[in-house]
Amino acid sequence: MTELIPQPRSVVVGSGEVRLTAHSQLYAGDATEGVGNWLRTALQQATGLPLHEGRELDDACDDGIGLQLDPALGPEEYRLVSDSNGVFIEGGSPAGVFRGAQTLRQLLGPDAYRRAPLDRRRTWAVPHLTIQDSPRFPWRGLMLDVARHFMPKEGVLRYLDLMAAHKLNVFHFHLTDDQGWRVQINRYPKLTEIGSWRARTKFGHRASPLWDDKPHGGYYTQDDIREIVAYAADRHITVVPEIDVPGHSQAAIAAYPELGNTDVITASIKGGNSLSVWDNWGINPNVLAPTDNTLRFYEGVFEELLELFPSEFIHVGGDECLKDQWKQSPTAQARIEELGLADEDELQSWFIGHFDKWLSARGRRLVGWDEILEGGLADGAVVSSWRGYEGGITAARAGHDVVMCPEQYVYLDWRQAPGEDEPVPIAHVRTLEDVYRFEPVPEQLSEAEARHVLGTQANVWTEVMEDHARVDYQTFPRLAAFAEVAWSALPAPGERDFADFERRMTAHYARLDALGVAYRPPTGPLPWQRRPGVLGRPLDGPPPQA
Repeated sequence: MTELIPQPRSVVVGSGEVRLTAHSQLYAGDATEGVGNWLRTALQQATGLPLHEGRELDDACDDGIGLQLDPALGPEEYRLVSDSNGVFIEGGSPAGVFRGAQTLRQLLGPDAYRRAPLDRRRTWAVPHLTIQDSPRFPWRGLMLDVARHFMPKEGVLRYLDLMAAHKLNVFHFHLTDDQGWRVQINRYPKLTEIGSWRARTKFGHRASPLWDDKPHGGYYTQDDIREIVAYAADRHITVVPEIDVPGHSQAAIAAYPELGNTDVITASIKGGNSLSVWDNWGINPNVLAPTDNTLRFYEGVFEELLELFPSEFIHVGGDECLKDQWKQSPTAQARIEELGLADEDELQSWFIGHFDKWLSARGRRLVGWDEILEGGLADGAVVSSWRGYEGGITAARAGHDVVMCPEQYVYLDWRQAPGEDEPVPIAHVRTLEDVYRFEPVPEQLSEAEARHVLGTQANVWTEVMEDHARVDYQTFPRLAAFAEVAWSALPAPGERDFADFERRMTAHYARLDALGVAYRPPTGPLPWQRRPGVLGRPLDGPPPQA
């Protein structure tokens, strides 16, 4: 029963077990009451046991559970002891206690993940052992793209639970793109009235001839966002919103055409003078105009966003901003001249730098994809290094913090195996083992430079994931491998035991089954998981080197 994922730092197994019974109590010490409420609810649902509230630590003795803080431990560090005195979890903070509670749930077996007891007569037992554990990185993230295909609120809450079960703690919420705007902004209602839906959707890769001809859309009200953020906070997950600028912005321009490069954009539109929300995939040429009006508009967006998201980090995208319209736009060229900039790359750097200063003045930190390095990096910016390791290395050497998420390893839209059965194959093959062997800290960095690597993040882009089953298939089981990379210390430089991980995954698949996750089986896709005839974008040859 110790096939734990992610693997703890230290496990010492004893003899015997603690049996939870109808008389067992759960005591939650000062500042751990929230964790206690979560754990009691989860275990009551699965076991049917009442787990009455203990009033003091001694109430947890023998057959109960005790939670408390130990200030000698690190913020997310925990110690779990199961012995003849009961089960006790101590953490350096409530977050540490919560991570320990997730480990306890794993120790109770797969049925501890169910929402109702299968057999009220069964025995629930925790083996005697001592676990000492702490995370390798403070940033252990999952990015979910809800702009390409909208995921209703219940699906987002479900993914927060799945993240918590894997000890991930940063939810990067990709809320806007060319294909949809997903967050209500009160002062700009057309962002959701117009920008949150598209008339049709490309089915498969952009080279596919197939279309889904029904409208697609949806957005989160501000109360939905508050609920999501609160739900995440109860699970000690930080929600980092992304509002993409200055590229990937056609949905916003469709709602408010003045945000676009109006002095060139109308010439490229057939039969009208405005854009619609994009119905295809790829890199879009329609980008924001570098005007004061655009800056003021997005300041208004971020003002409302900061009221909704307490996260220190706010992501502004900055990736794949084509500069063709700026090169053709007299307005953009006049701005380059006015600011004394060298070129359009420096114009984008100026644009991002404006929001870096704006966010810093409000106690927040800007995060952007590694393209924000082009033309000069804003002073306080954090870099999400996605085009391999290079951007992260450059940023860390310049003294900037980095989140490592190179597409070659942790883009979970990439296909998981070769062969025609793999649904909508995208890019190079990235197997479970490939993800497991990913190393977030580049060997080129010195020890001091490596300290700028805040952590790592897996990214789920949903162009070819039209529903939650497709998201599950692409995300799992690879997210379990990624979670271990992000949490567990390396046994030795460059070494991870994939055979042992596969052994532990045998138990973990049963947990995923209990959670209702439509993962890719190790033997390959099930018949209903395939997408015959739907074109993807497989690439020939080996993947690019990291």
